[in-house]
Amino acid sequence: MTRPHLIGWPAIALVLCALTGRAPADEGKQLKVCGDPNNLPFSNEKLQGIENKIADVIAKDMGLTVAYTWWPHQRGVVKRALNTLRCDVMLGIPKGYDPVLWTKPYYRTGYVLAYRKDHGLKIKSLDDPQLKKLKIGVQVNTPPHDALGQRGIADNVVGYQLMFDSNFHAEDYPGKVVEDLIAGQIDVALVWGPIAGYFAAKKKAPIEIVLLESKPDSVERFAFDISMGVRKKDTELKAKLEESIARKHAEITHILEDFGVPLLPASEEKAGDKKPR
Repeated sequence: MTRPHLIGWPAIALVLCALTGRAPADEGKQLKVCGDPNNLPFSNEKLQGIENKIADVIAKDMGLTVAYTWWPHQRGVVKRALNTLRCDVMLGIPKGYDPVLWTKPYYRTGYVLAYRKDHGLKIKSLDDPQLKKLKIGVQVNTPPHDALGQRGIADNVVGYQLMFDSNFHAEDYPGKVVEDLIAGQIDVALVWGPIAGYFAAKKKAPIEIVLLESKPDSVERFAFDISMGVRKKDTELKAKLEESIARKHAEITHILEDFGVPLLPASEEKAGDKKPR
């Protein structure tokens, strides 16, 4: 096996480009993004996802080109990629995500209840008594999963993984619950809105999508603001990203709508707002 110290710099540069998806030259002209290589509808190496498209818009507005460091976002991406300077910005993080310095949000969405349009269901909330008799697919350890437990709904629930490693359990990727819904293996899916919206908009799945709403006096929270994240001390990049987000708001919204993301009005900034878990 070739030893690292025997490889010349040109070869090392080529290896780095292959691993990170970026060239070592002209780094000052790049928006260096921490990208998940296999996580549609959000991102992939073919640049087909929501965040790929949005990153292109932001980089172009800033006079930069996008350069990716590919790292599955379930495996220490902040500690091992962002904080080690392999990349500078993460897209699609919830506002309030403590490991990073987050920007002002660029959209707001939430968890949804989805079912096939041809099954004659008219479910509008988690309090519908029909849910106690239907087979429900839900991503575990998410707000809808907790909400079902609070309502005593458990025996008819099928759990799905939200976090996955495509190298080992590709069949458990986050869209699996929607695929099973379409195939008729479950009756109802409780899933993150952009995932359900992607199947409806891009794959023309015959599903009804209902955004989950929380009662004003309830501790349940189903909707979240989505931001970009940078390293804790990178306030200059944060400010530049926020300026670009503001300038390109309409274009970003168009991308989200094209992918079927169920959008909610921007939340009001309030002192003491609880951070998303």
